[in-house]
Amino acid sequence: MPTPSEKPLTHEDTIMSENQKLVIAITNGFNDERSSVAWSIANSGINSGLQVTLFLVSSGVDWVRKGAAGVAQLNPLDPPVSEMIDNFLASGGSILVCPPCAKVRGYNQGDLIEGVQISSSVAMHELIKQGAATLSF
Repeated sequence: MPTPSEKPLTHEDTIMSENQKLVIAITNGFNDERSSVAWSIANSGINSGLQVTLFLVSSGVDWVRKGAAGVAQLNPLDPPVSEMIDNFLASGGSILVCPPCAKVRGYNQGDLIEGVQISSSVAMHELIKQGAATLSF
């Protein structure tokens, strides 16, 4: 029997422990400042202890092509996007890329920065089924 200070886990406690995940879909590339906001929120989520996964679609895929982010800083008050991507990956974040979105741009796995995976939306759906919160930019 648990002591009064050792409250047994409730269903709500279990859900809360599973909901420490965040999935962010980035649909915009170099043409939209919202991309910078997405990378900033992804990094703050990691720093807050969340397990964060990014799913890049449409022109959002361009951010992780080797060398591409090094030339972009959409918001002068944010760090350079390449720095935010590097920090995100170094802190344990996951980046998934939509296969058709990569293919239509002529990108294959070798064109993308290390640590990024081309993966179908099934991986993202699995996280959502596990209770991940979602954001889209």
